[in-house]
Amino acid sequence: MYITITPQKLGGTYSQGSADFVGYLEKENQGLEQQDVEHFFNLYGDEISAEEVVNEIDGNTAKLKMKEPKFYSITVSPSKYELRKLKNNSQDLKTYTRELMKDYVASFNREINGRPITIDDIKYYAKIEHQRTFKGTDIQVKENQPFATEILQLKTEIRNIQDGRAKGNIKKMNREIAKLERQAPHQQNGKRIVQGMSKDGNQSHIHIIVSRKDASNSVSLSPGSKHKASEVEMHGKKVKRGFDRDAFFVKAEKTFDKTFGYKRNFAETYKARKDFVKNPNLYFAALMKLPANEKALAFKMITKTGLPVIPSIPLSQAQIALRVFKRLRRGAEIAIKSSSIGI
Repeated sequence: MYITITPQKLGGTYSQGSADFVGYLEKENQGLEQQDVEHFFNLYGDEISAEEVVNEIDGNTAKLKMKEPKFYSITVSPSKYELRKLKNNSQDLKTYTRELMKDYVASFNREINGRPITIDDIKYYAKIEHQRTFKGTDIQVKENQPFATEILQLKTEIRNIQDGRAKGNIKKMNREIAKLERQAPHQQNGKRIVQGMSKDGNQSHIHIIVSRKDASNSVSLSPGSKHKASEVEMHGKKVKRGFDRDAFFVKAEKTFDKTFGYKRNFAETYKARKDFVKNPNLYFAALMKLPANEKALAFKMITKTGLPVIPSIPLSQAQIALRVFKRLRRGAEIAIKSSSIGI
């Protein structure tokens, strides 16, 4: 489970409103029959239009400054192992989203009119998507890039020859292009992975847009707060503030497990991923102490998800741990950073 919390992009060419972001979330509905369209939903409704989402989010920004985000985007990406527990991706993920947003609310150290905030105090809209494409930042695209560059150069040379601007053996160049296509390290269905290519398999995930202001448009609720839990004095009164991101991510996992009867492996936990970066000795010590069957599944999971790669030659536990750590520390740091606001 990977969860990202991202503030609204502001400045430059970015709009102050939510229309562009909501429009982006509508992209998957293009060309679909009405019965196949995924609508926005929240705690109270299942078929909410994009227009209503924009109007509600943009109309709930009282007293926010130009440079302050008006909304936050939460993306929830279950793993393929988690998705296998679902019977109906769309309906099950809607059920989970509604429970997840209760965890979101519970992670705020805030009060409204002297009481803890509740799910009714926030304004959010969510949407299920079932497709993903490879981005330029994906490791597969990055590691294929040297081959893509050579292929592009060869194709440019071929066009120059065809247009009479240069001389060369086009057949030989085409053979070299075909060879490079095969040699690229990351392939999908026999084709080199490139930016924009659709990803295979079950790619269902959740997008949530949540207003910075509470439902009454009077209180600011920022999951981007640098504080987990503290009190400050404002206008002579003590005011609670803060959002506990760690607590939110842990609660999100527990809610998924409880909702779908999922038995989470050590390697899938937020705490394990965080320990891998912050305290690798603790991470590997815990990994090696797992029962044999759980340890085997943990290594399988982290191998399949692009984290540790286990050597084919049998090695001692210490050697495996060291090699895994050296090869994958950088990748895990990127993954951890992408799963929260500034861990």
